[in-house]
Amino acid sequence: MCGRFVFTPGGKAKFTTRFDIENDVTVEERYNIAPGAMVPVVTRQSPNQAILMRWGLIPFWAKDPRIGYALINARAETVAQKPAFSKPLRTQRCIVPTNGFYEWRKGADGSEPFFIHRKDGALVGFAGLYDVWKDAEGHPIRSFTIITTTPNAVVAPIHDRMPAILREDQEDRWLDPDIQDPQVLLPMLSPYEAQMLEAYPVGKAVNKASIDEPSLIHKSD
Repeated sequence: MCGRFVFTPGGKAKFTTRFDIENDVTVEERYNIAPGAMVPVVTRQSPNQAILMRWGLIPFWAKDPRIGYALINARAETVAQKPAFSKPLRTQRCIVPTNGFYEWRKGADGSEPFFIHRKDGALVGFAGLYDVWKDAEGHPIRSFTIITTTPNAVVAPIHDRMPAILREDQEDRWLDPDIQDPQVLLPMLSPYEAQMLEAYPVGKAVNKASIDEPSLIHKSD
């Protein structure tokens, strides 16, 4: 799964240029994004737009918005069949910008957190889906889920799942509203190239969602 990730845009210009963003959006550095957080995701609104959404997808038909905490991830293998995800896969896809993510490896002394990111430090995009739910007063809540896939050689020693990271040459197609065939979309959800990533252990302070500071991504001794 993917339960925590990092987004440090390095200045709005760098973020907007990387994902061809046209609109103005508040972008904050976040080192410990947890489910329920509001973060910018990229959608195709002709041109690309960055929209703040809540992590944890709330299907438009949901009775209780708390279901979002159970839908922070969608498995690539079943995303086309699950009721919460099948329609968004066809018509409501997004990209979740990130510098990397955390994963935990189980060991004799408990779970050890690792930070996994591109070796060159570049921003990447998770494949995501979004939906819009309305409360009793008709107020909309926009929310998203991150699609996960099988791990590559870097992540496999740590965990049995990883986020589906899109290659840059796949991003336009993932956002293209004219593409709705799962047979075209699902092949993009394969494990990211292992040679592009690195993983290293970090301190257990990341276990607390209330801690959000640059030291979280520092390599532990």
